[in-house]
Amino acid sequence: MTLKAVLFDFNGVIINDEPIHQQLIDQVLIAENLRPKPGEYRQVCLGRSDRACIRELLQRRGRVVSEDYLTQIIKRKAEAYQQELAKLEKLPTYPGLENLIFQVRSRNLKLAVVSGALRSEVELVLQRLSLAEYFCAIVAGDDITTSKPEPDGYLLAVERLNKIEPSLNLQPAECLAIEDTLAGITAAKRAKIPVVGVANTYPFHMLQRQANWAVDYLSDLDLEYVQQVYTHQNQYVA
Repeated sequence: MTLKAVLFDFNGVIINDEPIHQQLIDQVLIAENLRPKPGEYRQVCLGRSDRACIRELLQRRGRVVSEDYLTQIIKRKAEAYQQELAKLEKLPTYPGLENLIFQVRSRNLKLAVVSGALRSEVELVLQRLSLAEYFCAIVAGDDITTSKPEPDGYLLAVERLNKIEPSLNLQPAECLAIEDTLAGITAAKRAKIPVVGVANTYPFHMLQRQANWAVDYLSDLDLEYVQQVYTHQNQYVA
């Protein structure tokens, strides 16, 4: 077994934008004449798609809306998100991101994004960071009907990478996921993909109990060591 692909989560791994999303989710609730509650965003929304997050927040307040109405809310939030990013001269990323991507590319490993974020948001950020050309595939929140912790996004990423390069014959166990939330870690493991938890959002000790590996920063990830583990054993697949 060899490592062939690295699958990145987006929010909380590539871009440090959770404060922006929390602000916008609060605005969504206020626009619906509903009150945001302290700590609820972290409990309900981290690692999940906007659709799953907003639907649950509304349901908790006794508000049931149609899928079409939910789509309108998500569209308005996406437009507000792009407006917020446009105000920023430099996008907030995490230390070690560019170096890790360089390491992955230098080892001829495939790169993909697996996220609950909308495709328009992912593509906008990757383009502004000049990273878009390095990612072979993007699985975004509008590509699937489920949300992490369900494994569908990761399984679709493997499928798409195999369509792009059939000779790769990629298996889930030959991928490495990089996640910052417990929902994301669970999604990767349900897809039988080993996962690194990076402590950008949750404390190291919480990730260490859930992920196959845990690091404080992306720069701490020893990709050479991880490759050796894939080469010599397959004990890390949950």
